[in-house]
Amino acid sequence: MRRLYSFWCYFWFLGLFLLLFPFFWLFLQREKWHPKAHYLNRLWGQLFFPLCGISVDIENRATLSHNQAYVFCSNHFSYLDIAVMGVVLPHYYAFIGKSQITKVPLFGYMFRKLHIPVNRESKLERYRIVQKSVHFLQHNRSIVIFPEGGIKSKQPPRMAPFKDGAFRMAIDTQVPIVPITFPYNWQILPDDGKLLFLRKGIKVIIHEPIPTTGMTVDDMESLKDQTFTVIESELEKYFTSLKKEKQVK
Repeated sequence: MRRLYSFWCYFWFLGLFLLLFPFFWLFLQREKWHPKAHYLNRLWGQLFFPLCGISVDIENRATLSHNQAYVFCSNHFSYLDIAVMGVVLPHYYAFIGKSQITKVPLFGYMFRKLHIPVNRESKLERYRIVQKSVHFLQHNRSIVIFPEGGIKSKQPPRMAPFKDGAFRMAIDTQVPIVPITFPYNWQILPDDGKLLFLRKGIKVIIHEPIPTTGMTVDDMESLKDQTFTVIESELEKYFTSLKKEKQVK
């Protein structure tokens, strides 16, 4: 039954994207049209999840301005996180993701033109990505990044340690960090090699922004720890085993 349901989900995943791709291609030809392509990406998600019978419950604790850029950071245990982010955030943003995504036919073309692929094995490449992200933030375009550096945790919902990049760019531009928690995505589409969907509602918590005004590089570790704690504390509300593990330690 789960395989049949997964087939249904992938049918709509691919079908909707192929239906919209001619418009994606058109709007990606000029940079000034890129916000329209970004809107199509959001529309795709708004159609996909209802067609799969997956509800998206957004608990928005933040008051965010459309005239302000942000660095959005979330836990990352599932490939579903990328699709959900497009539904959750109305902001025009660039997503930082692994360069392997660009090898996916059609989708890779869209990702390369609209977002920021990164080869995490290259230190020079990572530096270039930070500089490009800073440029976007300075021009009021938000950044979405998974600070764990990919799906790194082998024991979700326990997070892997955060890397520095998101926090360095936020401090360099004095832009707020917005933590986001996805409690259940890893259960709906586990990163177990099978890529089978479980029919279960998505829950998203958008936390209050963490200001970086006046911070310097010396504050980066504390900013990183604060962001990690906000997301981890929320995960502990849904998975009490996490809190018990921490108490034992």
